[in-house]
Amino acid sequence: MNHTPRIRTLVSCALLVVTLVAGATACGEPDGHPLSLRPHDAADLVTFNGPAKDEKADPDKPLEVTVKDDDARITDVTAVDTEGRHLAGELGADGKRWHSTASLAAGTRYTVKVSTEDGDGAPGSRTYAFGTTSAKKFLKVSFGPQAGTYGVGQPITAELSAPVTGRAARATVERGLQVRATPAVTGSWYWVDDKTLHYRPKEYWPADATIDVRSNLKGIKVSNALYGAAAKPLKLATGDRIEAITDASEHSMTVLRNGEVINTIPVTTGKPGFSTRNGVKVVLGKEYYVRMRGESIGIAAGSSESYDLPVYYATRVTWSGEYVHAAPWSTGSQGNANVSHGCTGMSTADAEWFFDTVREGDIVKVIGSEGETMTPFDNGFGDWNLAWDSWQKGSALRSGTPDAGTDVQAARLRPQV
Repeated sequence: MNHTPRIRTLVSCALLVVTLVAGATACGEPDGHPLSLRPHDAADLVTFNGPAKDEKADPDKPLEVTVKDDDARITDVTAVDTEGRHLAGELGADGKRWHSTASLAAGTRYTVKVSTEDGDGAPGSRTYAFGTTSAKKFLKVSFGPQAGTYGVGQPITAELSAPVTGRAARATVERGLQVRATPAVTGSWYWVDDKTLHYRPKEYWPADATIDVRSNLKGIKVSNALYGAAAKPLKLATGDRIEAITDASEHSMTVLRNGEVINTIPVTTGKPGFSTRNGVKVVLGKEYYVRMRGESIGIAAGSSESYDLPVYYATRVTWSGEYVHAAPWSTGSQGNANVSHGCTGMSTADAEWFFDTVREGDIVKVIGSEGETMTPFDNGFGDWNLAWDSWQKGSALRSGTPDAGTDVQAARLRPQV
């Protein structure tokens, strides 16, 4: 039998394999293509306007990188500070010039990496490192409330150490204030006034959520010579979704946990002339004992409406003195008539149960009252009484900057204890 054809076939295949391997080796040679070369030092190709050695850059002075060789071009520039923040910049279409388009951060260090190509397409790179001068005027941020577990209605607050006006400056502040929740939510900041911001989601926070709040403003220019300072981060959690809904016209409160009714309580609310505020309020705190006097809400001492009472199991919902509390003197009216001076009264046993059930940030909503609607910011946390569209208008990143808000402190009239 003649085996020659088979032998030739095997030899041909072997030659083909050798040819392919040789081809692959040739493609992998360092001098096979300019782009496969290790980048060379591009110091002779580019000029950088950064500070001289042992000097610091002025944060207000833009950075600029230009090419010296007409045949070369810049392909990429990255400028990153020690916080990991990238400096915005713009590279010309012809690759001849890159310049920063935002102010540098103050009191930090930058690493600038420049990538180039020469006239033959060979890659080059150059790295520069330098520090920036420190700021002289700082904007400090304090977050609230304190770390802990809250109800699903608790807003986040940010208090600034200096007033911030103008949409651009406010937008810079908002971009630097980060709120991250798990599960994730859609939310927004609202400028209550020049030094106060509130953050809330579109809907209430989810139950059993975690919320991380931090500032990324350190060293960032806010306006003129004002730069952000480091801020202490905040971590919060939410518990069950507790909602207490009082129907003033029915003299009844329904309490829900995660959507399920857990109690129905006969109550009395504000009588004519002292009607309880409608709308959503948020629990501000709990006080086992409060001495309540009519003078604290403007009632003249000795008048027919004057009172001076010891009150127990008092859950505060406004700064001006509206509580949910024990009212043993009005048990005959609870469930039947509204006889209080604006608070929601109930039996001592029910008030103790309510006191033990709710926490700061839980929802207390009133419907069916002849009173006005709870204001958003000047008497507690009435944030949820703004529709989402209206809330977004309070953000400099959304629909413009609102006028300065009300003086929050002016309405914080506390009862004498």
